[in-house]
Amino acid sequence: MTDRDAQHMTEDELREKKDQELIELLNEIRVALSGASVLFAFLLVVPFNARWDETTRSMRSAYVVAFLTTLLAVVSLMAPTAYHRLRWRERNKERMLRVANLSTLAGMSLFAIALTAAAYLVIDSVVNTMYALVVTVLLSAFFLFLWVAVPLKAPYDRWDDHVEVDEMHDRGDEESPHRG
Repeated sequence: MTDRDAQHMTEDELREKKDQELIELLNEIRVALSGASVLFAFLLVVPFNARWDETTRSMRSAYVVAFLTTLLAVVSLMAPTAYHRLRWRERNKERMLRVANLSTLAGMSLFAIALTAAAYLVIDSVVNTMYALVVTVLLSAFFLFLWVAVPLKAPYDRWDDHVEVDEMHDRGDEESPHRG
């Protein structure tokens, strides 16, 4: 969509665009939630493994970090669904999108920490602690590069840059789009 097209969007077209954004966000959450749920299920059974008594203090610490951050990631990734169910008849899609976006970003960040801690736990038990530390640092850098640096590197062209703050307020959207 060009800037010219965006300038001529009607209120119904803007509403449709927000509906589309919400659907896209919820589909992205489904993918992330599946991975977090599988990791959580795996982590639930780890302490009941026969070799658990052989784990070191650092392995147990990594386990606790992985378990708790996975739990928090699942809660964060499910939050947009709960928000949507509780506020589904309201016409404030902009606020819903903002809350869903923030909780999804939190969930993905927590999931990256959980995956890194789980990787540490597995590599420490299979190889050794030093190798696990090196892989954990490299994995953390990889997450930051792929999940933060790459998406933020290119300039961002918003579809709603033409919409004034007052127009958003007039439509019932409490918060205006971020301009930056």
